[in-house]
Amino acid sequence: MDGIHHIALRVNDCAVSARFYARAFGLREIRRIDEAGKPRAIWLRGGDVVLMLERSLRGAGAPAGSGHVIVFRTEDLSGAERRLRDSHIEVTDRTASTLYVEDPDGHRAGVSVFAFDGETS
Repeated sequence: MDGIHHIALRVNDCAVSARFYARAFGLREIRRIDEAGKPRAIWLRGGDVVLMLERSLRGAGAPAGSGHVIVFRTEDLSGAERRLRDSHIEVTDRTASTLYVEDPDGHRAGVSVFAFDGETS
């Protein structure tokens, strides 16, 4: 395998969630799929990974939200915290290397400077 291809989250309103991920983490929209005049899916790119925000997902799963977390890499944690604060996004939890927030659907998301073995941050 060669890395993560994409991550998909079930959300109530794709446009609201897309604005959140763009403001909070700087993700950019790469595709929008409309159905009945409103977005059914919005795909955002973050580095090499695509985050798919979907009104419905294939397969079984929780009806809303989850206990999962999606964390984006950063080189500057204090700069990321300023960006969140300036976007009026509350940091709900933190460690020495990671900040956590909640998206509009209650999914936990975050940003981290933590370096895994063999990585540099």
